[in-house]
Order: sequence, then C-alpha cells, then structure tokens
Amino acid sequence: MSTLRDLTPLEARVLAVLVEKEHTVPDSYPLSVNALTLGCNQKTARDPVMNASESEVLQALDELKAMHLINTVSGSRVVRFEHNAARVLGVPGAALAILTLLMLRGPLTAAELRLYTERLHRFADISSVEGFLDELATREPPYVIKLARAPGARESRWAHLLSGPVAQDAYSGGAAPALPREQEIEALRAEQQRLRAEVEALTALVHRMAAELGIAA
Repeated sequence: MSTLRDLTPLEARVLAVLVEKEHTVPDSYPLSVNALTLGCNQKTARDPVMNASESEVLQALDELKAMHLINTVSGSRVVRFEHNAARVLGVPGAALAILTLLMLRGPLTAAELRLYTERLHRFADISSVEGFLDELATREPPYVIKLARAPGARESRWAHLLSGPVAQDAYSGGAAPALPREQEIEALRAEQQRLRAEVEALTALVHRMAAELGIAA
C-alpha cells in the first residue's frame, strides 16, 4: 500500500461495499452508482451508519479510480463499477474479506470476523482468521492493528489501517464480546438483516429496470 494514500471513511466504505456485493449479490455486480450509494447507506451491518449522497459517492469513486482500486465497466447504458482491491493491495481473498468487514463494521474480534465473513470467505476456525490478521499486521506498512483489550473484554478487537492510524484507546470503552451462544444469535440476526437489505436493494433495482423498460414491476 506504499503507493496509496490513506482512504477517507467514505472511500473505504465504497471499496468495501463493492467487495461485499460481489459476493452477496453477484447478479447485480458490477454496481451502479445508485446501488453503491444504497450499499454505503445501509442501516444494517454498518458502523458507522452513513448518509452519503450520490455526488459524494461519485467523488469517492473518482479518487479510488485514480488509485487503481476500482475500474469502470463499459457495455451498459448505466456506468458500473468493480473493485480491483486484491491486486492493488496485494492480498489474497481471505485477507480481503477481513479488511472488508473491518471497513464496513469497524473494529471486530477474530471470532466476530469469522462469523461475519461467512459469505465472503469461509474460515475453518478462529485460528485461521488470527493467522491472516497477524500477516496483515506485520506487513510494511501494516493493514490492521490489534487494539488494547477493553476492560472486562475476553478478546481484543482489530481495526484496519487503510484510513490511517487508529488510536489504541479509541474503542476501549466498548462492551465485552458476546459469549459463544450470544455470538451465534447475533450472527443469525446479522444474516437476517443482510438478507433484508439485499432484498430491498434488489426490489429497488427491479422497479428501476421496469421503469426504464416501461413495464409494470
């Protein structure tokens, strides 16, 4: 990443949404600006929640394109975008899945990362997640950092560094990670929320396509 500057929060969100949707809604990928904006502003599976305009997303796309992190796709009436993150960042798909979740959801524990990356990459166990985290943390420059454990927490959380340095104590006041059973319930809830958001996005896409074709949805 030595040739790249630090990403703004919105640029990181746009890049992460492209990676996420490539796996979760492949039929809609590459994404239009409208679909990207919806993905950036999702109320579920996002921390922080954003309210970016299409013009702001377009500006972020221009910046990401200048860094070769995304490409435009021709051959469609609507301009679409795809990411080029794995090649430019020089990471395998498993590591990119970890970075994507950290950009979408903020700092997470290794256990949470294993749960939430399920649809992007399936890790065999938590130790395999930790292995990739360690590799990302020891790169030069590093892509992730292990945060100081919060008081009462059982595990430390990890944060990405693609948007610049993170204060070690910035997230130290959070609640302790959920117990295994609670994590399982939270994962099911998150999956339900993701599916609901994707259905809403696909419904909106169908209505837009129907309007363009002049037919009833």
